[in-house]
Amino acid sequence: MKRYIVRLTTEEHKQLEDIISKGKSAAYKIKHAHILLSADAGGENLTDEEIAKALHCHRNTVFNVRQRFVEKGLETALERKKQERPSVAKMLDGEKEAHLIAIGCSQPPEGCARWTLKLLADRMVELEIVESISYETVRRTLKKNELKPHLRECWVIPPEQNADFVAHMEDILQVYHRPYDPCLPQVCMDEQPVQLIKEVRTPIPASEGQPERYDVEYERNGTAVNFMFTEPLSCWRKVKVREHRTGVDWAQEIKELLDVDYPDAEKVILVCDNLNTHRPASLYEAFPPQEARRLLNRLEIHYTPKHGSWLNIAETELSALTIQCLDRRIPDLETLHQETKAWEQKRNAGQKSVDWQFTTDDARIKLKRLYPQIQL
Repeated sequence: MKRYIVRLTTEEHKQLEDIISKGKSAAYKIKHAHILLSADAGGENLTDEEIAKALHCHRNTVFNVRQRFVEKGLETALERKKQERPSVAKMLDGEKEAHLIAIGCSQPPEGCARWTLKLLADRMVELEIVESISYETVRRTLKKNELKPHLRECWVIPPEQNADFVAHMEDILQVYHRPYDPCLPQVCMDEQPVQLIKEVRTPIPASEGQPERYDVEYERNGTAVNFMFTEPLSCWRKVKVREHRTGVDWAQEIKELLDVDYPDAEKVILVCDNLNTHRPASLYEAFPPQEARRLLNRLEIHYTPKHGSWLNIAETELSALTIQCLDRRIPDLETLHQETKAWEQKRNAGQKSVDWQFTTDDARIKLKRLYPQIQL
């Protein structure tokens, strides 16, 4: 026998149907209305288990709604159950929370690489901000404020008020906003070192309910370099795998770029990083003077600033290559060549590109601190 039997009047039934059909009430109130209609002895009269299964809630929720309806009426049954005990006072109010965040952003104690939850909790007690505090309370507070003092991120930090940096940056941004001209293609290039890694034990393929498994041990099988060339305005890129990244390697890739990839171009506008191998001198190291000069006459080089390699669109392409293709163990040069070539062909066929939006005007506003302060 059911306890707390629900019997709805015609008026109560209509009120519950209105709550459900209009959909303007809170989600919990609509669910309670469904429960009462389903439990109505003069209607569906379902069991608590059947109602809980249909509405994806716990059986106790159905029972509590029926009990409140019988004991206190429809309005009480539609509302949430009142809290019988007062909530526990917050351990960290606004001021104490601010102290915790300030400590988390400060230098860690001597002998410690970074703040841990235990160190932060102990420091809060040492400074008499709280009498005691658990590591879990510290963790929840930092998570709420998106503060992660236990993590560090390697970042390229450009120098402030540096004329050389902004001069190169604005030069690159001006190149990116030139209109497309097939006679003057804009090509970005960058290099990426790769470690070749062989498996020492055959991986176990993935199966139903089981991910692929590979052994923690591996064998280093040398290194290689990916040379990335990309023309963003035509959605084209090329990856070349080499054993080394010397000036001669760069010069040979430039010759192929000019004579094979762009034989009809009047001049190639090349954007590259400011490395010592990316110099006209490298062409003279690799080729006779007449050939080196011929290649240079068809080349217009623009260097990204030091600590400003993010301005090179080829870096974005290399990031996509790493995530989509190289995030695994590749054993040898031949495999690396095959895999990067397959990625290149698929990405070119899909006309994938980088939609560069950052302008010189944006730089002068958002990166104002990088510009020298002129005293008039």
